[in-house]
Amino acid sequence: MIAMDKKFLVTGAAGFIGSHLTESLLAAGHEVRAFVRYNSTNSWGWLDTLPAGLRSGLDVFAGDIRDPHGVRQAVKGCDVVLHLASLIAIPYSYHSPDTYVDTNIKGTLNILQAAREFGVQRVVHTSTSECYGTARFVPITEDHPLQPQSPYSATKIAADQLALSFHLSFGTPVAIIRPFNTYGPRQSARAVIPTIITQIANGASRIRLGAVSPTRDFNFVRDTVRGFLVVAESPAAVGEVINIGSNFEISVGDTCRLIAEVMGREVEIETDEQRLRPDGSEVERLWADNGKAQRLLGWTPEYGGRDGFARGLAQTIDWFRDPANLSRYKADIYNL
Repeated sequence: MIAMDKKFLVTGAAGFIGSHLTESLLAAGHEVRAFVRYNSTNSWGWLDTLPAGLRSGLDVFAGDIRDPHGVRQAVKGCDVVLHLASLIAIPYSYHSPDTYVDTNIKGTLNILQAAREFGVQRVVHTSTSECYGTARFVPITEDHPLQPQSPYSATKIAADQLALSFHLSFGTPVAIIRPFNTYGPRQSARAVIPTIITQIANGASRIRLGAVSPTRDFNFVRDTVRGFLVVAESPAAVGEVINIGSNFEISVGDTCRLIAEVMGREVEIETDEQRLRPDGSEVERLWADNGKAQRLLGWTPEYGGRDGFARGLAQTIDWFRDPANLSRYKADIYNL
């Protein structure tokens, strides 16, 4: 168990995984500073939806991960930094790659510099399975070659290597968590599972998707959050890259059919050209080897295999079906 006297900084706390991670830490009684992006409406993103009893004890820091001065102020006084803040939409990285360099690479540098300056006890840096590109062998271990098949993945690879360089150069206690495709409540409809669910929930029988043959290793958000916690806790994680995945492979098309089955609907899939990646950029196959996480950390997925995937989908679908949640999504609009 993580010592209760540790203060956590969670960057990207307003987002999908970050809000779940922050909620879990608060529920366990930890002191958490949540780094959210400054905005004129004082929105805390998904943190605004947390129970009032949890939000009352939350230390929210509004800033910009690209600003080194603000990052220093956020890191100061924290023992553990869980760094999730980044731009993650792959299509938008084709459109505006410069913003990905500033946010994902320079933002990570700001975190590492501040962590080194203030003697932070652990930095957990968030990577992505997209760093591997299309699998050259499966299941994918941490030794798989890195293949930047999008500007997004290129910036994440660069940020990962920067984090490792700080560990090797300065002894910064960095651990890299590499989640495969996380899904669950609160996820953006830019991701494939929410876009399928929201289309069906809004009455569509013809589901607009991009490529349906690529396979993914989907990881329920509760498993991903547990992965962050064990990486933050374990000394064995320092200096390591660790996959967090379910070790279950399924195609996008079969995922759509399974979601329709769980929702009790019959659907047809139609190709939406604007959702297709450039040929060389599409990652055709992802399937995680999670053996290292099991050996080093004792982490195993609670939602593994087809049955676990179906259970996670059912919980996700229930959340999206709530009218208050579904109304937040524009299922008829494709967003980059």
